[in-house]
Amino acid sequence: MRRWLPALVLAGVTTMLLAGCAPARGADGDLTDDWPALRVPKPFTPATDTCLPRIATVVQASTYETVDCARNHLAETIHVGTFVGPDALTESRPEPGSSALRTARAECDQRAREVLGGDWHTARLALSLALPSAPAWAGGARWFRCDLSETGSIDNTRPVNRTGSLRGALIGDTPLTHRCFDPKLIGDNLNYMAPVLCSEPHRAEFVGVYEERGDRSWAEFGKSAEQAHKRCMALIAQFAAVPNNSDLPYRAGSIYYPPSQREWEEGDRGVRCFLWSDDRKLTRSMRGVGPEGLPAI
Repeated sequence: MRRWLPALVLAGVTTMLLAGCAPARGADGDLTDDWPALRVPKPFTPATDTCLPRIATVVQASTYETVDCARNHLAETIHVGTFVGPDALTESRPEPGSSALRTARAECDQRAREVLGGDWHTARLALSLALPSAPAWAGGARWFRCDLSETGSIDNTRPVNRTGSLRGALIGDTPLTHRCFDPKLIGDNLNYMAPVLCSEPHRAEFVGVYEERGDRSWAEFGKSAEQAHKRCMALIAQFAAVPNNSDLPYRAGSIYYPPSQREWEEGDRGVRCFLWSDDRKLTRSMRGVGPEGLPAI
């Protein structure tokens, strides 16, 4: 009879357990309908309107860090957008040159102008695009981040430490805006542009930005220096209030700064243009001076 003892004991335990699970007075006997449903896990998404201690083109949740904008920082996130439609259905992240990145960059550019109160190309500023890591994209992350940074100069576009938000930074008179420069040459080649007050002797002045048209590649743009010069000369004529005719080359020349190759492949087409006086020093701004202020020589 010993061999039946475990079974009999287990049967007794089962009876006790079942007795202990009898519905309490007023209970419906369903143990699941009163528990809240678990939330569906969501991929990490960075915050907007915050500042960053470092620059990154790929953002990972494990290393993500923000700081108060009143403290030293290298970048400010001004917008976090979302890839939608066919751009969101790809198995891998958008690559440079893709229509997805061009669309994202255009959204970042528009948001930057709204935040700054002007075109970031006109100042010592850089706009960069950051994406999720490859595993995060595979896991469903479809965001892109737009970061603004202050740079050292028109030549040195590496971000510099700053304090304070860039919101409204291009409204009114601001030291960030490009103005007058004294270019330093090595032979016939531009080495760098030294910023100076427009009242000091100088040979160059920022006149504006034009948007390069079409879908030309970076290499194709590099072969079209004459076209870039022509577009900048038109801006110079407008800036100085002089005729855009055959006399214009005898009044001034041009210097232009295109986007970097990475910026170009992301969709940035803003070319910065500068009036260049190779035969005489200027001691005032050439804005609106007319033919007498910028004579043909």
